[in-house]
Amino acid sequence: MASSRTHAAAEEGRGPGRGRKPQAGEAVLDRGFRLLHSFDPDHRVQSLSSLTRRTGMPRSSVLRLARKLVEIGALERLDDGNYVIGLRLLELASLAPRGHGLRAEAMPYMEDLFYVTRQHVLLAVRDGDEAMLVERLSAHAATPVRFRVGGRMPLVATGVGLVLLAHAPVDVQEQMLRDFTPREDEALVQLDSTAELRRALAEVRRGGYAVAQRTGPGGLSTVAAPVFDEGGVVAALSIVVPSTEFTPGAYVTAVRTGARAISRQLGSNG
Repeated sequence: MASSRTHAAAEEGRGPGRGRKPQAGEAVLDRGFRLLHSFDPDHRVQSLSSLTRRTGMPRSSVLRLARKLVEIGALERLDDGNYVIGLRLLELASLAPRGHGLRAEAMPYMEDLFYVTRQHVLLAVRDGDEAMLVERLSAHAATPVRFRVGGRMPLVATGVGLVLLAHAPVDVQEQMLRDFTPREDEALVQLDSTAELRRALAEVRRGGYAVAQRTGPGGLSTVAAPVFDEGGVVAALSIVVPSTEFTPGAYVTAVRTGARAISRQLGSNG
C-alpha cells in the first residue's frame, strides 16, 4: 500500500552509483523519463538500488528524481520503501488520442469481434519503428500469448505490425527494409528475406489485410486489417487464434468488418 511521500526524505543518497555523473548535457526531463522507463513488466516494483542499477545514474541523482516524481504523482512510494508507477501517469495517458481515445471508439466493435470469435482481439498503433498495443480482449480459454496493453512489438513480428508498416511513410518502410534480418524467435510473422518482406507489404496494401501463420506445437495464426480516420491509417485490428482452429475466410471477413466499422466511427469515408 502506498504511503507515498513521507519516507522519501529519510532515504540516504549513498550506494553503488555514488561518484558516477549523469551523461553530459542530459536534461533533467530526459533523466526523469530514463528513470520511468526502467520500469517494465519484469520490474513493476523497484527499490532505490534497483533504480540506480537499471538507470546507470548516481544514487543521489536517482533519489532526487524519485522524490520529485513521487511529489507530482508519477511514482508512488510503498510502505516498504520500494517504488511503483503512479496513477498520475495513467490519468495523463487516458488523454492520448492514439491510446485510450482510440480505444474508447474501437471498444464496442472489438467486443463484437470478441464475442464472435472468442479469441484474442488486438488493437495496435505505430510508434516509430514499433507497434504498440493499446487494447487487448482475450477469452479465458484462448491460447496464452505474451502481448500486453502498452507493450511494444517489432513491426515485422505480428499481423498488426505488418499492416501498420505497409501503410507507414515510405521512408519508414525503406529503413525497415534496409535493417531487416530474419527473426528466429516465435514471432507470428515469419519472413526470410528483404524481398519477402517487400512482397508481404505490397500484398497487405493490395488485399487490405494481412494473414500470418506459425505452425507446429502451440502454433498461432493471425488476421489483421487497417483502421482509418479521415487522414489515413491510424491503427490495426487483429485476431490471434490457434493455427489448428484457423479458417482464413471467416476470420478475414470478421476482422475486416470490424476494422471498417471502427474506421467509420473515426470519420473515415473509405
